[in-house]
Amino acid sequence: MEASLRASGNRRHGKLTNRSDLVKKPVIPFAFALTLADAILVALIIAYVPYTKIDWDAYMSQVSGFLGGERDYGKLKGDTGPLVYPAGFLYIYSAVQHLTGGEVYPAQILFGVLYIFNLAIVLFIYAKTDVVPWWALFLLCLSKRIHSIFVLRLFNDCFAMTLLHASMALFLYRKWHLGMLVFSGAVSIKMNVLLYAPPLLLLLLKAMNIIGVVSALAGAALVQIFVGLPFLITYPVSYIANAFDLGRVFIHFWSVNFKFVPEKVFVSKEFAICLLIAHLCLLAAFANSKWCKQEGGIIGFMRSKRFFLTLPSSLSFNDFSTAEILTKEHIVTTMFVGNFIGIVCARSMHYQFYSWYFYSLPFLLWRTSFPTWLRLILFFGIELCWNVYPSTPVSSALLLCLHLTVLWGLWLAPLYNPYQLKKDQSHRKHK
Repeated sequence: MEASLRASGNRRHGKLTNRSDLVKKPVIPFAFALTLADAILVALIIAYVPYTKIDWDAYMSQVSGFLGGERDYGKLKGDTGPLVYPAGFLYIYSAVQHLTGGEVYPAQILFGVLYIFNLAIVLFIYAKTDVVPWWALFLLCLSKRIHSIFVLRLFNDCFAMTLLHASMALFLYRKWHLGMLVFSGAVSIKMNVLLYAPPLLLLLLKAMNIIGVVSALAGAALVQIFVGLPFLITYPVSYIANAFDLGRVFIHFWSVNFKFVPEKVFVSKEFAICLLIAHLCLLAAFANSKWCKQEGGIIGFMRSKRFFLTLPSSLSFNDFSTAEILTKEHIVTTMFVGNFIGIVCARSMHYQFYSWYFYSLPFLLWRTSFPTWLRLILFFGIELCWNVYPSTPVSSALLLCLHLTVLWGLWLAPLYNPYQLKKDQSHRKHK
């Protein structure tokens, strides 16, 4: 009888504790509410907002050529030009064509589900890092442009960024090898995901021994080889030249971020080289002074005991860490900031490219020391610039200024400890 009463009391106490936890940390119910509300909004957009075809017909034409047996990448074309994405794009949109019959309306429903799935992953990342206050998560659901990219344009960026966010969720749990496979899958759909590669490599070096790093990179490379195999064994030069064309010149008219630059300068190699140098310098500066500051900078990290501890004592392919592990906040901050640096230095940002970094904006803004009112002004200012169509010299110049302001705020942000003791983590888990 007493045991039964104690058990009943424990159950009541457990329920009260769970309710108390929800009151103290409302991020979970709020995230669920946001997801539900946004799902309703997406359904209304699909039902009532007219669809405007941009790349859909081109996608379907390219996929039809692939399914028809064409393996020469130079001959896979649509009304917007030749295919310029890696082969993962073809597999994804072949599946989309099979599921939808190539029709727009069922494809919109499919992309609406993808939008909610991606939002759920992003909210999960935000909840796990606990950098952004729970009430500010509503910012992730307010972008007119992002809703358009997903359910009114059906761009391949949507699949690439969903896989990228899924890989980040795996990295939070130190599933580096599996995460790298998913990351490589995202790259196989669109190469912009490679903007995350430099900070990710640094995280791998911090988190695993050298054997682990090499095996994770080898797994990612094997994904690319496997995905491109039908083309690599038939027309390898055509595939590599078209799918991984790093020198592609974008049209000045569609640039959202550098419209104020004269077209002759915009398309010049000199301008591209200057932006590349700025990109590399900013990455080096943040890596040395922010991401590796605790280890004494990049050189200090390479010389430190922490780095040498990552050298293998035996041939092990398991994810490896020392007595201290990377915090979730450090993983997400490093990857989001590294990608944002690439965004700031990108020569041409088309409208669908907003999806490359929109979901990181609240996180980045709350990583700065700016007051809340300035964070909100920066967020809505960036959103406003992306909704000016067509972009103007004023809107693109303003966007660059806002980007640089965020980057400056990230540079001035106070340092934090990127490591956490294993025993502390296990203590909290048991607690």
